[in-house]
Amino acid sequence: MSTTTNENGTTEGTARDRDPPSLSGMISTLVPVLLISAVYLVIFLFLRRSQRRYYAPRTYIGSLRESERSPPLSSGFFNWFSTFWKIPDVYAVQHQSLDAYFYIRFLRIVTIITFVGCLITWPILFPINATGGGGLHQLEILTYGNVNPDTHSNRYFAHVLVGWVYYGFIMYMIMRECIFYINMRQAFLLSPFYSNRISSRTVLFTSVPTPYLDEAKLRQVFGPSVKNIWITSDTKELDETIKERDKVAFKLEGAEVKLIKLANKERQKALKNGGSAEDPDGARLALGDTESGSIAARWVPNKKRPTHRTGPLGLIGRKVDTIEWCRKELERLIPAAEDAQAKYRAGTYKKVPGVFIEFRTQAEAEGAAQILAHHQGLHMTPRYVGIRPSEVVWKALAIPWWQRVIRRYVVYAFITAMIIFWAVPVAVVGAISNVDNLKDLSFLTWLNKVPSVIMGVISGLLPAVALSILMSLVPVIMRLCAKLCGEPSLSRVELFTQNAYFVFQVVQVFLITTMTSSAAAVVIQIKDNPQDATKILAECLPRSSNFYISYFIVQGLTIATGVLTQVIGFVIFQILYKFLASTPRALYNKWANLSAISWGSTLPVYTNIAVISITYAIIAPLMLGWATIGLFLFYLAWRYNVLFVTDTQIDTRGLIYPRAIKQLFTGIYLAELCMIGLLGASAQPWPLILMVVFLVFTVLFHISLNSAINPLLHNLPLTLLAEEEAGRLLPADGGLDGGMEKPTNGVGHGSTGKKPNFLIKFLKPWIYSDYHTMRTLVPHNEGIDEYPEDVARNAYYPPSVTSQTPLLWIPSDAAGVSKQEIAHTSKVIPITDEGCELDEKGKLVWDRETTRPPVWEEKIYY
Repeated sequence: MSTTTNENGTTEGTARDRDPPSLSGMISTLVPVLLISAVYLVIFLFLRRSQRRYYAPRTYIGSLRESERSPPLSSGFFNWFSTFWKIPDVYAVQHQSLDAYFYIRFLRIVTIITFVGCLITWPILFPINATGGGGLHQLEILTYGNVNPDTHSNRYFAHVLVGWVYYGFIMYMIMRECIFYINMRQAFLLSPFYSNRISSRTVLFTSVPTPYLDEAKLRQVFGPSVKNIWITSDTKELDETIKERDKVAFKLEGAEVKLIKLANKERQKALKNGGSAEDPDGARLALGDTESGSIAARWVPNKKRPTHRTGPLGLIGRKVDTIEWCRKELERLIPAAEDAQAKYRAGTYKKVPGVFIEFRTQAEAEGAAQILAHHQGLHMTPRYVGIRPSEVVWKALAIPWWQRVIRRYVVYAFITAMIIFWAVPVAVVGAISNVDNLKDLSFLTWLNKVPSVIMGVISGLLPAVALSILMSLVPVIMRLCAKLCGEPSLSRVELFTQNAYFVFQVVQVFLITTMTSSAAAVVIQIKDNPQDATKILAECLPRSSNFYISYFIVQGLTIATGVLTQVIGFVIFQILYKFLASTPRALYNKWANLSAISWGSTLPVYTNIAVISITYAIIAPLMLGWATIGLFLFYLAWRYNVLFVTDTQIDTRGLIYPRAIKQLFTGIYLAELCMIGLLGASAQPWPLILMVVFLVFTVLFHISLNSAINPLLHNLPLTLLAEEEAGRLLPADGGLDGGMEKPTNGVGHGSTGKKPNFLIKFLKPWIYSDYHTMRTLVPHNEGIDEYPEDVARNAYYPPSVTSQTPLLWIPSDAAGVSKQEIAHTSKVIPITDEGCELDEKGKLVWDRETTRPPVWEEKIYY
């Protein structure tokens, strides 16, 4: 081994032996991150007390039913946490959705997996690695690379056996959680709370051939169990008409509000100047005033009334009075929209190959979804149960089967290319951040003339913003791809995005980063010492874990507290609500609509963190500690958001969970392949053979698990459906009735009745987390009221078919302008000024707590 002598005369190794300052690097990352996290936490503790709408809306907001609300927390700085901690995770099932519950359960399970990994690996591998004789220093002595293959080769058996135990534990957890999910899903979907919904009895058939786009033929195929049939038609023309009608209506609403504000502003000026509020300056009485606006004209001359241009983007064209023009347009558009809707209901539009069939019972719907509906391949398939009307991607239903096949492969090819080549724009951003080093290039010498301040912005702020934009575009592009390839619902789009974005995270955030972080050092060292190539690989690859220690520190502390605090979101909410919401409708919509979690773009990030920690569990066990801390903080942050802040808008019926759980196999495979590679590089044949044997076992276990579990993920078993329909399963006495109780003894159907201990319950989920036990965790005593006839009849029409003429909402005012505007505008379109008024300062005031505004619509549980 070559050596060099430093200035102090001490001997040190080559570049291969000079270890990076991993400990100081970890501390230098940890200190500023802790400070930032502390600031975030202090902001949250202060704002939580006063900004209830943003930090605890689920405790009181009127857009939620009483049964959906969470218990209020104390207003103190810290005394709220005990109440928050005592609320069980399953509360999210009873008061929100399966997705919300399984989202936080996933974070809890991966936290447990990484914590158990610490308990398994640290007591054994830390001392083995630290005394491995590899000559590494600082944190590197705790890694696989510190074991000298020449003198301590037998120690590699410990790594293999610990890997067997830990990877086996993870595989058992995956199996256990899949069983838990299936039983919980079946209990929830078969409960009256869900089974009475119209979506649970409705099946979407795609790629329906033209001869079967006929109600009589479909009833002949599916028999007397069919209740309602909705055959989808092309709505392009209807959509454009409805869109134009609503655009003009809301433009009129905005103009009316603007006119009222202008009139009252001038009135207040007159009052301040000592004038009369009833009879202002006579010059304001315009001689050419029409009946419409006679009161407003006392304060606002014609030239100051709201106007716009009729050309593109409102920049060119004839200038018109907005209120008068909108009224005339609506006189034309409202009857046109009603005629177009009537034509659709009459079936005169071109039919498309998408059909919704409602069956009389949930069991009949599930049976229809599981049978072969058509004698030709790729016809009347795929089929979906449980799609809510608000989630349907209506344009996707028009895609024929052959286009669906072609589009899917084209989209797969595009996403693959994007994942592989996304490093190119990221590299360009990286080059911009190092622009100072590029000034010497002949075609960039002009950069020397750019002021240093601007160069600082270009090299500092611009790359950070550009990289954030680039990364945020990935899920957006993938959702667009999902719609283009024909996914028929937003829930299917989220599931598609979850898979695709997870692959992106693993390839770009993990694999490419890992390879690039160690590639340069490995190439240089192998060039200097080619005879030690295998040893260099075995030492250098574990060192790339240093980057992920910093990554977990930043993610777990800064990002997790940022998720809890949401400072930027809070500022944007305040700006939008106080300054940019100019109409009563805009104020109400911003206030009443809760934010939602995008399952497809958030869950893959945490799945990837778990995959990274599993991959490095044996190679660099210290990472498991930081992964545990980070994931636990994410669990707390998202748990708070799910229980008190967010609402569910897209419902996958919990399918995000088994996908995320089974994606942990990626971490196991990568870990096993890395261990095989490292053992091969260390020239250790017997540990290598043992690891290959376990890889084969993992593959066989994975295949067997999929064959047993996959059929139960998407369909409900007819056995349980038959029992439920027959009423043989009575409600459990220990039910929660929507509350927060837990099962009294945890004993499931088929057990001996003896109260089991924790270990027995953990090892036998098929008994102690079975369907009958899960029934006690869902709100089975809450059913859905019978749907009104018109709601049931119109449930699966496209939204443009059932869209009503909007009710305009303007504020009442002291000058009386709103009353006269209502008198004139109501001849064309419904309008009201109830529930909101304009105060003396010209601000809109409405009752946010006790009364329902006129534009409120009751939430229908489809």
